Amino acid sequence: MRATPDTQPPLTDPFEIGGIEIPNRVLLAPLAGIGNWFVRLQAKRHGAGLTVSEMISSFGLHYRNERTLRELMRIHPDEHPVSIQLFGHDPEVMRSGAAIAAEAGADLIDINMGCPVRKVRKTGAGVELLSDPELALALLRGARRGSGLPVTVKLRSGLRPGDRSGFDLAVRLAEEGGAAAIAFHPRAATVQHKGTPDYALTRDLTERIEAPVIVSGGLDDADSVRRAYRESGADAVMLARGSLGNPWLFEELTGRRAEPPSREEVVAELLWTIDRAEEHMGTDRAARYLRKFYPWYVEVLGASKEVATELQRSADLPRARELIAAQIPLSARLTPSL
Repeated sequence: MRATPDTQPPLTDPFEIGGIEIPNRVLLAPLAGIGNWFVRLQAKRHGAGLTVSEMISSFGLHYRNERTLRELMRIHPDEHPVSIQLFGHDPEVMRSGAAIAAEAGADLIDINMGCPVRKVRKTGAGVELLSDPELALALLRGARRGSGLPVTVKLRSGLRPGDRSGFDLAVRLAEEGGAAAIAFHPRAATVQHKGTPDYALTRDLTERIEAPVIVSGGLDDADSVRRAYRESGADAVMLARGSLGNPWLFEELTGRRAEPPSREEVVAELLWTIDRAEEHMGTDRAARYLRKFYPWYVEVLGASKEVATELQRSADLPRARELIAAQIPLSARLTPSL
């Protein structure tokens, strides 16, 4: 029997996905182009119960693409439990890709059936699968067969406002396909991240299926997360953009923190991120890659416009470190542990 608002477990309680124990109910969503091993490790360090990789092409794994295997499939030993998210449109390739992900150390497999980006949709993957339930089911079964792991699915409520094809597919994936959990973003593909998520529809899904339902979408701060959890009746929450530059949100939601991070903590975290990016990609690539990260932290720090502009233009990691470290006195600097 599903929990009511009065009996819903706290976010700090553990739960299970396909027999895998998740230590709390605050999860990191798959972040396209962002959710590599050190971003997941950061979320784990700050209290995430489960992290999910950025979406990875099942074809890239199947054909043993060198960069896909070397970079996207890298799993740090301290980030377990971790789920690897795959996308694709061929059940046999999905089976093969899921097997490779399992060999690499994944604890769960997730299939993306919610990405609204055109280049993904035109291949028949992502949210396009809402229009082909039989293929969606075949992909799920292929991933289960190939990996031998619990397989979850992340999807949206529909293709356009008022469309419930995602809801209907979620029911079939759970009841017919054996999905271990459903991550549900209750907004249509056409609105992307705009509009108000339909948490009441998520509650309908939690009451319809036995598999855990994880709510996603619109979770920008602790108050919005708690409201979504309460209104949706979901089993867990999945943080995405709200956690970018703010991994302390995981601490706040899991009872480890009540106050915002200090400037010293923010600077230390950003320097840790720079070090990990350089370790992962090398100096030159990391310098370019980190340009998307700087604005999230600069906003929290309240750094000057000049500093923000120089960081965005910088191709020099030593200079970037210097600019960031200068935001606090030398005597106050902290170093997060790995």
